[in-house]
Amino acid sequence: MTRFTPPPAPSVARRVLLVDDEPHIGLLLTPQLVALGYHVGLARNLGEARVALSDPSARPDVVLLDLHLPDGSGVDLLRELRGRSETKALPVIVVTAEGEDDVLKQARALDAQIQTKPFSPKKLLARLEAALARRAPTGGDPA
Repeated sequence: MTRFTPPPAPSVARRVLLVDDEPHIGLLLTPQLVALGYHVGLARNLGEARVALSDPSARPDVVLLDLHLPDGSGVDLLRELRGRSETKALPVIVVTAEGEDDVLKQARALDAQIQTKPFSPKKLLARLEAALARRAPTGGDPA
């Protein structure tokens, strides 16, 4: 059995926005992400996610996005993100129990990675790290 060794904590705290209406997902992932040095923002619906994403000083480095939310589809938020220059390249990992091929194809076409529920937190964290590693430098954010 191979023992999981978490990656080293980032030298600069990275921000993760977790958009999911299921409280247990946040309870499961938040402590692990915080232990790895991440700042975690939680949004339970599209409205909260839009508010969190509208603050340039707190914009996340990656979004974990459920597709089925109480006030709409995560695919709609994903389209909005891809339509704005400041979030076009933002890594998004769709974390969903959705099994409908058409919806998953839409998310993939919008350059999102897919992680189906149920999932292994270790695998999701590895996917998150890989997404951040692939993220192209933005040329420096004005802060």
